[in-house]
Amino acid sequence: MNIGQLARQTGVPIDTIRFYERERVLPTPHRSANGYRHYGPADTQRLGFVRRAKELGFALDEIRGLLALSDARNADMASVRSAAQVKLELIQQRICELERVRDALRGLVDSCPGHGELGDCPIMSALAGAVD
Repeated sequence: MNIGQLARQTGVPIDTIRFYERERVLPTPHRSANGYRHYGPADTQRLGFVRRAKELGFALDEIRGLLALSDARNADMASVRSAAQVKLELIQQRICELERVRDALRGLVDSCPGHGELGDCPIMSALAGAVD
């Protein structure tokens, strides 16, 4: 199949497929005599793997590592579990940080009457660093 067909089949834009090739997340595709990229079922499967890993929050470097593990079929799954555990811990840290930010912003919004002079706005005061 050509790159357009691969894009339609996987739901990944053509520019993203080309980016993944440049970043060596996807292998360089075979080219037909006329120079068009040619993809097969293995490319579809690999691109699906990359797309799902991105949806779970893995960065390209992490995905490369997971793909390397995937390519080494006889490798132990402990390293995959470990990589997923590290990612899970990072996501939990981000959630905690986002909850902290949400709570702080909620407090600012709750303290702002929403009317009056801007100089009396607690949100603007907090952003300016003049928190009471």
